[in-house]
Amino acid sequence: MRGATETSSPARGGRPRRNRADTQAGYAFLTPWLLGFGLLTAGPMLMSLYLAFTDYNLFRAPTFVGLDNFAALVSDPRFLKSAQVTAVYVVVGVPVKLAAALAVAVLLNARHRGQGAYRSMFYAPSLIGASVSVAIVWRAMFIDDGVADRIQQLLGFPAGGWVGDPGMTMPMMILLAVWQFGAPMVIFLAGLKQIPAELHEAAAVDGAGPVRRFVSVTIPMLSPVLFFNLLLETIGAFQVFSSAYIISGGTGGPADSTLFYTFYLYLKGFTEFRMGYASAMAWVLVIVVGVITAVLFRTSRAWVHYTGDVR
Repeated sequence: MRGATETSSPARGGRPRRNRADTQAGYAFLTPWLLGFGLLTAGPMLMSLYLAFTDYNLFRAPTFVGLDNFAALVSDPRFLKSAQVTAVYVVVGVPVKLAAALAVAVLLNARHRGQGAYRSMFYAPSLIGASVSVAIVWRAMFIDDGVADRIQQLLGFPAGGWVGDPGMTMPMMILLAVWQFGAPMVIFLAGLKQIPAELHEAAAVDGAGPVRRFVSVTIPMLSPVLFFNLLLETIGAFQVFSSAYIISGGTGGPADSTLFYTFYLYLKGFTEFRMGYASAMAWVLVIVVGVITAVLFRTSRAWVHYTGDVR
C-alpha cells in the first residue's frame, strides 16, 4: 500500500502543473484578441461614453457639460427627423427583405435543374455588400432620366427621378436593401433543409394544402431561423450609412428624406466637429438597439419553437 501511494503521488502533483500550463497557453492565444478588444472596442466605447457628457470639437480639450448633449437631442428637429427616417426603414424594410428572402429560399429549396446556379445568382448581390460602388450605380439608375425613369415612361407612369423626390427616396432605399437579401436567404434555405419531410407528408395526408402546410409546419419549424434573421437584420438596418450618403450626395436630401440616424451622427461628428453631441447620439442608438433586442428576445418565447420544447 505504501509503494502504491508513493507511485501515485507524482501523478497527482503533475496534473495541476499540466492544468496551469494549459491555462497559460490558452491565455497566450487569447492575448491578441484581448488586446484588440481592449484597444479597438472597449477603450473607444468608454471614451465615447465620457465624451457624451462633454463639449468637444477635436481641437480643444473636452469640457464637461453633464446631460446638455442629451437634452439638446430632444429639441433638435433634424435629430427627430433622422430617428423617424430610420424607424420607417426598420419597420418597413426589414419585414419586406425577410419576406423576399424566405420566398426565394422556398423556391430554391425545391429540386430542379441548375439549382446551384440559381442559388449563386441570388446570393451574388450580397457578396458586394453595401459598398460605395453599389450606391453609385443605384443612384445612376434612379436619377432623372435614369433606367428606372425610362421604364416608368414605357409603362405610362410619370417620370422625374426617384432621387429628387422626397416621397420616393425611402422606397428606393428599401428596394436596395431587399435586392441584397442573399445572406438571410441562405440561412432560411439551411433551415428549410432541416425540416423533416415526414411532417409535410403527415400534414398532406390529413388534408392540408400547400398554404396550410407552410403556415402550420414550415413557419413554426423555421421560427428559430426566422428569429435569428430578424435580429440580425434589425440591428443592421439601424446602421445604414454609406448608401444614404452616396445617394443623397452627402446632404441627406431631398428634404432630409435620406437623413438616416448614423448619417446625421456622422454629419454632427465629422462635419460640424461636435464630437460630444455625436457621442451622445451614438449611446442613444446603443440603448435603443439594446432595448429592441431585449424585447425581441422576450417576445420570442411566444412564437419561437425549438425542437424538444414542451409548451
